[in-house]
Amino acid sequence: MTVDTVKGYAIKDTNKYTDFELVEYKLRTEEADDITVHVECCGCCASDHHTISGGWGPLANKFCVTGHEIVGEIVSMGSNVKGFKLGQRVGIGAQSGSCGECKPCKTDNEQYCPQGKDTYNAVWYNGEDCQGGYSTHVRAQQRFVFALPDEISSEHAASMMCAGLTVFSPLLRNGAGPGKKVGILGIGGLGHYAIMFAAAMGAEVYAFSTSDSKKDDALKMGAKHFVNTRADKDFAKKLKGELDLIISSASSADLPLNDYLQTLGVHGQLCFVGMPETDWPALKSQTMASNGCYIGSSHIGSGKEAAEMLKLAVKHNIKPWIQTMPMKDAAKGIQALEKGTVRYRTVFIQDIDK
Repeated sequence: MTVDTVKGYAIKDTNKYTDFELVEYKLRTEEADDITVHVECCGCCASDHHTISGGWGPLANKFCVTGHEIVGEIVSMGSNVKGFKLGQRVGIGAQSGSCGECKPCKTDNEQYCPQGKDTYNAVWYNGEDCQGGYSTHVRAQQRFVFALPDEISSEHAASMMCAGLTVFSPLLRNGAGPGKKVGILGIGGLGHYAIMFAAAMGAEVYAFSTSDSKKDDALKMGAKHFVNTRADKDFAKKLKGELDLIISSASSADLPLNDYLQTLGVHGQLCFVGMPETDWPALKSQTMASNGCYIGSSHIGSGKEAAEMLKLAVKHNIKPWIQTMPMKDAAKGIQALEKGTVRYRTVFIQDIDK
């Protein structure tokens, strides 16, 4: 049976971004390629904070129900949906729609579709609002719904839908594996996944942070080296040319980019997955000439990559470091994220039904 009217925790004013209000609203109209999911749990992503606080700009709709690390059961499917069944446990990430016709969509790069639609704070192709997973139900095109292995619990799978996939994609595409040295900059929700995945893929992992507070955690996650960049001002000289790849998940733009670039070998890459609200410091091309290194970015991941990530998680029994709380406490989760006290992901358990 198609679900139309649902409930979710919404923010209506970016100046009051912790004032969540339980509201009733209509999901966008179900289409032939759509799957509707009853939410079991949803991770709390930094994107949620950036959106509801106005850091990334004004809200796209009159109110915003955030959340794009969603796990739940299928309750309705459009006529074109194949390979899924009612009652199946699935995940939904940061994107819920694409055109399906462009070159990215036809080459397993659907996350780069020029007409792609975010799971929340977006307007669907028919002009209706898109709302997210701090709610009872979410609707997404089937290509953005991921089947979950039984071996991974819902609470652990939730943050894989965004944080996990966002770092797994550039690790995979840039050849992280045996014989490679990979640096992880920023040990948070994304960064802790990057350490675990890179280590599981066989790479030698260097964890970078501005203090020693997360050193023991990083080593337990699989890092072989830990660098406190604030305490060791000469880290770039000591690691000159050593790394093949750096994944930066830092949410701050205040980074010593020139130093990090020096640690890369010939044609090494610094890939950004964190999205600061401010611009990076000025950078000269001469800085990159000595080793021919590259600066790039990456956006979530494809359905094909999501399947590979889940296989890796099962094979190596990878479990994110999470804390859970009722969804009604979303404000507390956002505040903890803002203060940097989360170790390393908060997952909200849907409680609206109760």
